[in-house]
Amino acid sequence: MVSVPGSGLLKGLAVTLRQMTRRSVTAHYPDALPELPPRSRGVIALIEENCTSCMLCARECPAWCIYIDSHKDVIPATTEGGKDKTRNVLDRFAIDFSICMYCSICVEACPFDALHWSPEFEYAELDIRELTHEKDRLREWMWTVPPPVALDPHAEPAKEIGVAEKAAVRRPTAPGDPS
Repeated sequence: MVSVPGSGLLKGLAVTLRQMTRRSVTAHYPDALPELPPRSRGVIALIEENCTSCMLCARECPAWCIYIDSHKDVIPATTEGGKDKTRNVLDRFAIDFSICMYCSICVEACPFDALHWSPEFEYAELDIRELTHEKDRLREWMWTVPPPVALDPHAEPAKEIGVAEKAAVRRPTAPGDPS
């Protein structure tokens, strides 16, 4: 095969001309929002009522971007001679998204389902210090969290449900009990 000088340039120009005549597939982002896959990771949302300040999410975070402050409240005993109870009260819960790796370890580590992924990704700021979201802002993201994926109708039922049903069947009914 004999190579003609400049044939590579002509092939490149032919590709360019072909692409110029085709319709563009560019997404016009601000006007047309992208269609995200289900359960996309955008920003972490917080259900403050579920958080017990156990610090598991902060300890497991490889980037150390979660800041939690809490104090203990004493709940007086309800019965005479009973023992007072203590409970953690969440004072501050903040996530610094400027150093977050979006690895989802904090969401998986939370035993009380206080953290969830929201698909919202438009939270850019002009000042990097504004990327530290406090609990009030994290609570606002909760409204954008999609519902959990529906269970597979062909899957086996959860073992916990079977145990609960057996316990309910074995429960003796007392005389005068409506159930």
